[in-house]
Amino acid sequence: MKNIADLIARLFIAFLFFFEAYDTIKFYEDTQVAMQSYGLPKHQDFLLVTALVLLILGATLVLLGYRSRFGALLLLLYWIPVTFIVYSFWNDPEALRRTSSLIFMRNLAIAGGLLVIFVNGSGDYSVKRLLNVMSFPRSKW
Repeated sequence: MKNIADLIARLFIAFLFFFEAYDTIKFYEDTQVAMQSYGLPKHQDFLLVTALVLLILGATLVLLGYRSRFGALLLLLYWIPVTFIVYSFWNDPEALRRTSSLIFMRNLAIAGGLLVIFVNGSGDYSVKRLLNVMSFPRSKW
């Protein structure tokens, strides 16, 4: 049962980050405008491309369960700074503070899920396990 739960958790987490990458690509210009409002006026293209690489590569590794710890680390490198920049509820006006604080806490919970993957790995239902179980013929060369 643990391995099935590990697989389902990896699917859910990977889907979240794939959707985040899709949204960033689809609304690229809107994301740049939002970055301006958060105080990131310089190097926007570099930051967005870097974020997309972290999102897509990290989510793929987590989903496949191949080097899932590295994938979780890549996603954490993206998720934690974005959470503190975008949802800094302590700086928000009173009307937005409750909503921003709830989203901030939700993002911390997602970061906790990524830490669980980072610590425990991917479980038995993963490409890594499949590669370890399969035996490949050795070449004479």
